[in-house]
Amino acid sequence: MKNLGQMLKQAQQMQEKMAEMQRALDLIEVEGHSGGGLVTVRMSAKGDLVGVSIDPTLMKPDEVEILEDLIKAAHHEARGKAQERSQEEMKKITGGLNLPEGMQLPF
Repeated sequence: MKNLGQMLKQAQQMQEKMAEMQRALDLIEVEGHSGGGLVTVRMSAKGDLVGVSIDPTLMKPDEVEILEDLIKAAHHEARGKAQERSQEEMKKITGGLNLPEGMQLPF
């Protein structure tokens, strides 16, 4: 039973670390840029949209599709960076343990 008690204690510590990591991911911000920096999208490492910055020179009614594409491109870049940061934080908790693709903690 001593091993079971140890396992439960380790599981509780892992759960506490996961909760701490989730709070930290809210505070980490990443940026995605497109159009040579004319569009910037800021996201938390959890993937929540924090802000969008658009250079006023892009505000032309006849070029709405270009602006839409730039926003999507900047968002895509920011989302990739958010995922990378989230994975980095997860590795800190799991000690570099590689989880199978698609598997995330907590289970």
